[in-house]
Amino acid sequence: MSYVTIHGKARLLAPALLAVALAACSGKDDSAPAAAAGAPAGPAAAAPAEPAVSAKVQSMGTDQLRDSASTALRENRMYAPAGDNAMEYYLALRDKLPDDAAVKSALTDLQPYTLIAAEQSLAREDFPEAQRLIALIEKVDPAAPALPRLKQGVTRGMEVAVKRTQEETDKVRKDAENRAKQLVEQQRLAQQQAAEATAAQQLAARQEAARQESARLEAERQAAAKREADARAAAQQVAAAPKPAAAAPSLRAVSTPAPRYPADALRSGTSGEVLVELTIGTDGSVTDARVLRANPPRVFDREALNAVKRWRFEPISSPTTTRRTLAFQPNQ
Repeated sequence: MSYVTIHGKARLLAPALLAVALAACSGKDDSAPAAAAGAPAGPAAAAPAEPAVSAKVQSMGTDQLRDSASTALRENRMYAPAGDNAMEYYLALRDKLPDDAAVKSALTDLQPYTLIAAEQSLAREDFPEAQRLIALIEKVDPAAPALPRLKQGVTRGMEVAVKRTQEETDKVRKDAENRAKQLVEQQRLAQQQAAEATAAQQLAARQEAARQESARLEAERQAAAKREADARAAAQQVAAAPKPAAAAPSLRAVSTPAPRYPADALRSGTSGEVLVELTIGTDGSVTDARVLRANPPRVFDREALNAVKRWRFEPISSPTTTRRTLAFQPNQ
């Protein structure tokens, strides 16, 4: 297919596409010169870092450029990708054939699509792509009315993006600081709660120890009161008991072994006394014995009876009954 035929197809498509481009940019191009006149020059960051036409495309011959341009148009690669699009191929052809009207016309037809693409790149904040497309537009026509607005758009967009990035960074830092403060506060509260729990446990332990001590003292008091009451009762029994009959003058003891101290009473330090009535036969032996009174009851009774049954007296003329009190003291 010849270059003229391809270019003719591009011109047939141009009116409809150009109408779309002009509708998209109609409100912006009218104010571009005024905005450009009053706005400061953009920073160096808005200038393209790479030439509009790649070195590879510039190195192609005219026939190869025509063929590549025709293929790019057929495949709808009007301005992208970089290094393989109709705009770059036609710009390289114009550099080689500056008086070729068909090349100039093709570039004029392709420029609106490149402008739309540049606007879209700005809208999605793809600034490198926007700069590349702006460089293509500027190479086609350095005086294109949309150039100042597009360049300012790149500058403002990059400033906004940088500001937004800084704000997001500040927000992330602030959030991190707030989280750190919250963590510190949570740790402080946890430590305070742990200290309060420990103090509560210690207080409960002290209260329990005091309760146990109070209970022990109360038990000892009650035990002492009981012993005192038992002692008073025993004294009253002794006072009320009839006096034992006096032993006959002829009753003389020969052997009166002491009673054995009960082991349980000895271990507990219990003391007491037992009043025993015993009958002595004519040969001086104890023929009968019984407990009349014991304090405390049934603690020393058995040992008292066992002891008096072993007692011996001098022979007497007739059996005699008498009473003896056996005292039990742990320290004796």
